[in-house]
Amino acid sequence: MSDYEFRKSTHSSGDAHGECVEVARNLPSVIAVRDSKTPHGPILQIVPDTWTTFIRSLHHARP
Repeated sequence: MSDYEFRKSTHSSGDAHGECVEVARNLPSVIAVRDSKTPHGPILQIVPDTWTTFIRSLHHARP
């Protein structure tokens, strides 16, 4: 798990109590997602194609 290079969203408020996720996209075979408030907690691992579909669906859902 130490190979992940997590980054917090630039839209994050920086508030320790805010809701934010961190994403690691540095490994070609997996996208890793975790809660920024619990960096030693569980990590969701997603295959890149699924991540791309998810991100595209967010862009289409914007009002």
